[in-house]
Amino acid sequence: MTNKASCPALFLAAPASGQGKTTITSAIARYFTEQGKVVRVFKTGPDYLDPQILAQASQAHVEQLDMWMAGEAYCQQKLFEAAQQADLILVEGAMGLFDGEPSSADLAARFNIPVAIVMDVKGMAQTAAAVAIGLANFRDDYQCYGLIANNCSSERHAQLIRDALDEQLPLLACLKKDPEVALPERHLGLVQASEVFDELEAKFTLGCEWLLDGVKRAGTNSSLLNLPASVDFYSAEQPKVQPLLAGKQIAIAQDLAFSFIYQANTRLLEEMGAKLHYFSPLKGDALPEADALWLPGGYPELYASQLAENTELQAQINQFNKAGKPILAECGGFLYCLNELVDLDEKHHKMLGLLDGYGSMSGKRGCQGMQKAILPEGEIHGHAHHRSRAIMEMQPIGYGQRQRHPAPGEAIYRTENLTASYLHLFFPSNPVLIADLFMGKLQAVDQDKLVAWENYNNQAVTSSVNKQTQQHAAMQAQQ
Repeated sequence: MTNKASCPALFLAAPASGQGKTTITSAIARYFTEQGKVVRVFKTGPDYLDPQILAQASQAHVEQLDMWMAGEAYCQQKLFEAAQQADLILVEGAMGLFDGEPSSADLAARFNIPVAIVMDVKGMAQTAAAVAIGLANFRDDYQCYGLIANNCSSERHAQLIRDALDEQLPLLACLKKDPEVALPERHLGLVQASEVFDELEAKFTLGCEWLLDGVKRAGTNSSLLNLPASVDFYSAEQPKVQPLLAGKQIAIAQDLAFSFIYQANTRLLEEMGAKLHYFSPLKGDALPEADALWLPGGYPELYASQLAENTELQAQINQFNKAGKPILAECGGFLYCLNELVDLDEKHHKMLGLLDGYGSMSGKRGCQGMQKAILPEGEIHGHAHHRSRAIMEMQPIGYGQRQRHPAPGEAIYRTENLTASYLHLFFPSNPVLIADLFMGKLQAVDQDKLVAWENYNNQAVTSSVNKQTQQHAAMQAQQ
């Protein structure tokens, strides 16, 4: 088997979040799909909602790419596999082009994918060109394909940007502001695709027309609707997956309340030999016969009353837990395990009561970012993204370790064979640990190590705060 595959590829990045990357990426994906092309889309970073939209637009599964969470070799192999099947690979970046470690720019440079800069140009003209040229030339280890000017209000606006670019950077599209094309959002990001399937189909149709008009307004030199040059992608050696869960039955909650599930996670469970049984708490499904249970993240706060009303399922899960069977609960699943959940309207709803504490929605403020879960069984990469808080009446058995900050991350709780936290785990980053969790092969908590780790992090936070205070005082003295 050859270890190289070539495929046209384009990386859509931006100077910041909120520039319209997902709307534009989905429009490009649907445009080429309707041309009969096989389009594979990847999303940079840990994201559950954008990939749902992009998957519907491209009519194909969307993988997450993150060199910290998944590993460089994993990303390399997934791009290689896509290049063997696709006519076009699109990668949507996260935040700004240079934000994060590794950043979108790091990913584009590592795999030699040309970057199209998506920028909301409302309120600027020549400055948009200056920013785009600056982004294109800030580093010399990646190629910039051109500028997609979003919210470009008029022909005159487009002309000013075009003239300012002065052939230093191609102008790929000048897209008018169109609320009919914008994707629906809620407090954690985009609305789940399954909730608005027909609405999204209408938006994709309008998006293709919007894209065609934007390319026309950009001028004759736009190449956005032509396939970009092919990129060479290479296979990567990956550890062979061992049948650590052979013969095991795993029940997985999956519906609008529990939908934050990486396909990479379920694929790994199946590769390890597990048989997966999905059920919907919202539809009143009974708990399937299983050896282990996974309660993933999602939006339990939006469906708390329905979850509370399904008392039969609550009793079944409680009995499952009392029987000592393994349970993994992540974020929304963690909230479901608490005594009660206070929703966005401040109404109280009875949850499973497996963990002493309650969850409360906290509006727009919350926690997000990469973290490594430090468990007695080992370490595994993941991330946190929530707009709620858990008020607990029990002590954690571990914490997440933030990627770039000394403060302790999310608390991790355990009772019986239940392991729960706000963290969304990326299973392929430690398959053996995941197998241990679902097999119930749990290790005792080393209390001395836990206390020492907490003290270390508290000291690190204090040191960081003191350093910032000293720096601020020094600046004040200089003034």
